[in-house]
Amino acid sequence: MTILPPKLGSLPLPVPDPRSRGTVLDYAGMHALVASLVLPGNASMHVMIAMETSRELLRHSYYRYEFATVAVTHSLLALEHVLAERLAVNEPLGELIKRATDTGLITADLEAELDRSRLLRDKLAKGAVTSAALTPVQAITMVHAVFDAVSLCLREARAAEMSEGQPVDRLARLWEEHCRAPYPPGFRGVDIEGVELILQDADVAGLVQRELSGGLDDNGIAILWACIADLDKIAPLINEEYCVSYFGRLRAAAGLIAARHLPAAT
Repeated sequence: MTILPPKLGSLPLPVPDPRSRGTVLDYAGMHALVASLVLPGNASMHVMIAMETSRELLRHSYYRYEFATVAVTHSLLALEHVLAERLAVNEPLGELIKRATDTGLITADLEAELDRSRLLRDKLAKGAVTSAALTPVQAITMVHAVFDAVSLCLREARAAEMSEGQPVDRLARLWEEHCRAPYPPGFRGVDIEGVELILQDADVAGLVQRELSGGLDDNGIAILWACIADLDKIAPLINEEYCVSYFGRLRAAAGLIAARHLPAAT
């Protein structure tokens, strides 16, 4: 005989943490506060997930004050991974930050801010401070420094690849970046002006794969132009930073395909 577990009553709604008062007026204000923390499109999945998690921890520090400090320490996972890969060494984070500054990957100002975050993580590990060490505003400043450093390192890596003189297929490169980026959270099943976003993503993905593996036929080109029209229609209506970046990259990929199929000038 199967015994069913007792039914749970309705769960209570989250209550704002009183220590976060004065940061924003309400939870919606947290969205604007973290909007400038834009995920780099060419990061690996490991880095992308760590950065996105740190941003969401900041957003939800409205309900749990300690999440702000945890967001800073979690963002360092992304920084450490990117620096170790870019510098091709396996050293403690403090040494990686110093090497990155010495080689010109990051600025001295960024080094100082990143070191503050690293020292905070060390103090937390030793019990010298608690997870309530930072206000959300202080934490956002420190996480911003990590986002800036990661973006700089990835930009330098791309410039180094381009300077090697190897031919680069812009569409293949852009699509590689896009495939590393997770689909925008909260936008599954969302439809804007009759355009279902996740289906639009799938349609362009199919077109890119067909183009890279041999080229589009007349039917594919017709679908491509319909996708471009839909992407252009929804672009000004999306109001979330990462989603704008995600679908902007999708539109850029569609534009690169379209350029290959335009008739030559006569």
